[in-house]
Amino acid sequence: MPIVVNLDVMLAKRKMKSKDLAEIIGITTANLSILKSGKAKAIRFSTLGAICEALDCQPADILEYIEN
Repeated sequence: MPIVVNLDVMLAKRKMKSKDLAEIIGITTANLSILKSGKAKAIRFSTLGAICEALDCQPADILEYIEN
């Protein structure tokens, strides 16, 4: 898939654990793990917005398009 999820990079930069982020944004750690691994088929804008707010970043810091 040409969309790469860099959520783990942002978590490391912010020194935040996945568990803490999941709690802040109100999703399960399992769903956050699916998103982090790039296996998610979609993401709600509300979830993306909550992640960006919690990590003080932009969507482009989390999602990246890479041509094949």
